[in-house]
Amino acid sequence: MAESEKGQNEIRQEPVKEQAQYTPSVQAEFMREKIKQKPVNKKKLLRRTVITAVMAVVFGLVACVTFLILEPVISNRLYPEEEPKEIEFPEETVTEEMKPEDMLVNEEEAAEAVETELVDEQIEEQLEEILSQVEFSLDDYQSLYDEMRVLAQDASRAVVTVAGVTSDVDWFNNIYENVASASGIIVGNNGKAMLILVSAGNLNGADSIEVTFCDQTQVEAELVQKDENTGLAILSVPLSSIGGGTMDAIDVAELGSSNGPNLLGTPVIALGSPLGTGGSISYGMVTSTGTIIDLPDAAYKRITTDIYGSRNATGVLINLKGMVIGIIDNVNTGNDMSNLLTAYGVTELKRTIEQMSNDKERAYLGIHGADVPKEAIEDTQIDTPAGTYIREIEIDSPAMAAGIQSGDVVTRVGNTEITTYNELLDILQSSKPEDVLTVRLTRQGHEMSVDVTLGSW
Repeated sequence: MAESEKGQNEIRQEPVKEQAQYTPSVQAEFMREKIKQKPVNKKKLLRRTVITAVMAVVFGLVACVTFLILEPVISNRLYPEEEPKEIEFPEETVTEEMKPEDMLVNEEEAAEAVETELVDEQIEEQLEEILSQVEFSLDDYQSLYDEMRVLAQDASRAVVTVAGVTSDVDWFNNIYENVASASGIIVGNNGKAMLILVSAGNLNGADSIEVTFCDQTQVEAELVQKDENTGLAILSVPLSSIGGGTMDAIDVAELGSSNGPNLLGTPVIALGSPLGTGGSISYGMVTSTGTIIDLPDAAYKRITTDIYGSRNATGVLINLKGMVIGIIDNVNTGNDMSNLLTAYGVTELKRTIEQMSNDKERAYLGIHGADVPKEAIEDTQIDTPAGTYIREIEIDSPAMAAGIQSGDVVTRVGNTEITTYNELLDILQSSKPEDVLTVRLTRQGHEMSVDVTLGSW
């Protein structure tokens, strides 16, 4: 125990060593160092820059393509675009013939009819007496023509001038333009564009088409569809390119009837270019309506007038109510009356105008037909049914491919009975290319059926 205490005292009595003193100069030398920047790898930096730029371009292209694809879909969902309205013309009312049983009257009705006839005779006598005392002066004739002029000016709001512009190069490599014009009419407004009917003969091969409205406003038009039979075409002028003032100045033509019982001998007015000059007007009357222009899958009435005009006349015929009854076309005029204005009857053209205006594919059969004469049906020696008589077949047409021949009589198409040629044309109008029709026909007294696959124009 004493030894341990002695050892501890010895330890405590050991002299304390002096601590080393801090020398600032030595410490500063130890902390002094140079910080060097890491060398830049220019190739690696350039590669990263190029990759970033390429990725940005790719991302931008993907974003653009995605926007272009999805934008119409999103716009149509948010703001659905209205479809153009279909152009339709009201059906004409046909005056029915009086049936034999309707002619039977009782005694009271007969007495009333006699009294009515006597009153009518008295009225006619009084009118004749009054008219015999009336004298027409030059002022009366002037007033009459003034009213016709006002009627023509009002109807001219629907008349336009269509110009086909074609560029060409002369011998000295100078560019010049050829302009061929024709008169047309506005036949409809589908909510998207104004539709114009015009003779396309002067527009073939045109680089651009310009339409001039009645207020002399010019706009560009596009071809919608052309009828190879008549050479008529439908043009489209977007409503967005027509100003408000022009919309107030123009009007859609009112199509009348060319099948009226009293059309022969009625006064008519020719508008458009009846004299070969745009904006000309001619007066006259209808001299003939009995000629039928026979064309494939069509039969148009030809209206002949006593109006002396140009061989290249275009435009329309209107009646004294301002309604269009004919589309001027002198192509089918005979040499003996080459300068007399003739026109297609508008009634037979309506179905074609509707199809072209709505840009519908038209079915093609390839026949020339006519109604079976009543004399042939009533003749007991000839067993001929009512229907469509096939006068001629177009070469390489669907009708020829199906085996239909000249002289056949079509009596039924599908489940529809055919008694007139117009009924067959109505079925063709409602059909589409590639439709298969089962045609029932009579050939030399024998009935047979053929399947026809319709073509297209």
